Amino acid sequence: MTSWLLGLAIFLIHLGGAISAVMALMSSRTSQGAIAWIISLVTFPYFALPAYWVFGRPRFYGYVTARGQRDTLLRQVLQRYRDRFDSYLVPTIDPDVQAVEKLAMMPLTGANRTELLVDGDATFASLFAGIESARSYILIQFFIVRDDDLGRRLHDHLVRAARRQVRVYFLYDEIGSRQLNEGFIRDLRAAGVKVSAFHSSRGLRHRFQLNFRNHRKILVVDGKAGWLGGLNVGVEYLGQDPRHGHWRDTHLKLVGPSALGLQEAFWEDWHWATGAMLTLSWSPQVEPEGDRKVVIVPSGPADPQETASLLVQHLIHSAHRRLWVTSPYFVPDEGVQDALRLAAMRGVDVRIMMPERPDHLLVFLSAFAFLPDMVKAGVKVYRYQPGFLHQKVILIDDEAASVGTVNLDNRSFRLNFEITALVADSGFAAEVAQMLEADFAGCREVGLEELRSRPMWRKLVSRAAYLLSPIQ
Repeated sequence: MTSWLLGLAIFLIHLGGAISAVMALMSSRTSQGAIAWIISLVTFPYFALPAYWVFGRPRFYGYVTARGQRDTLLRQVLQRYRDRFDSYLVPTIDPDVQAVEKLAMMPLTGANRTELLVDGDATFASLFAGIESARSYILIQFFIVRDDDLGRRLHDHLVRAARRQVRVYFLYDEIGSRQLNEGFIRDLRAAGVKVSAFHSSRGLRHRFQLNFRNHRKILVVDGKAGWLGGLNVGVEYLGQDPRHGHWRDTHLKLVGPSALGLQEAFWEDWHWATGAMLTLSWSPQVEPEGDRKVVIVPSGPADPQETASLLVQHLIHSAHRRLWVTSPYFVPDEGVQDALRLAAMRGVDVRIMMPERPDHLLVFLSAFAFLPDMVKAGVKVYRYQPGFLHQKVILIDDEAASVGTVNLDNRSFRLNFEITALVADSGFAAEVAQMLEADFAGCREVGLEELRSRPMWRKLVSRAAYLLSPIQ
């Protein structure tokens, strides 16, 4: 009897491996990933089968299903306010902007004011001031929230807002914030703050979707003002962690109709996490002195297209004079690598700014597998020296710039929910250029000889790390 059960179990495991191999063939994110999964699932399913169902699923299927229900509800709500939006939508015949609008499934809006927030002190001063100014509601989400001094300051601001009868909705990623203790959450709820984890593995069918993350950082106040960017909630983001030292990051404040794009992304995430439909203001709040044109680009593993990767490739192809990119984790897919090399070959000043100090070792090592080819093509690579570089900014010519949460790696392109603001304005581009020029002054350029002279063992380790990049 025991041997019969053992034989049945072995048969079912191999059958599951074969079925999963077919699924990997039809839906894997990359050809390399498909081949690796198929070989592993067919030859040794005992370990590969559970690994595939945790790391190999290509799309966040539960969110896809919920989005269909949600879109119907949200579209019904927004339709009532459509006439109030029309005068703030910016008609454009520029195909570069039109492509971004189609990717984002959101419009380019005018009458916005933007404010670049450089590093943690400026960012959290602005965030906390925004929270204190709230009169109706606050929508706030972060990937990482720590119960440290900065986390407690945020906690206290949210509690005060709730006590003055402001509705506060607080969303966090349970993997990124896995060290957040229950007492922190319990205190917020006791004060009246609505708190929820993102619940990427919600429900029995999605129990193993542990590889998806909600990497967005969003604050929206009363539907009038919004914030997004690279900073999470922890004292390291203020440069107070000896391991990292100075922390270089960028956030962006938006005032005007574009804040409703951030609000819509939060509304979707909150509905997935809780099933609740938030009642919010959808009337555009115009900034009297605002003239910036902004489109908000949410992206994630529930999108019909690979939105983040396509957005980055499009921005690269649209550059004619210069393309400056900053990313703490730089392991782009082959499409982005090719686009960067081609841009450099056609004479664009392509610069990539990366940290000197590693934060995630595998990601750090992976970059050395392809950097020599990029440098040979004319791409300039810089390593930031004063501390850890975490900002996610792209400057396109003198015409536009983006600020958001997207890193140039597979996780941001295909596994994470992300958010980006593209500001199509020469004045904003000039501000970003000035900011990045100061950053480049604190960098060293990486030469081809340095990359070629690395010992063979380091080249082998880098190549092995790069092969793991689809699941990093």
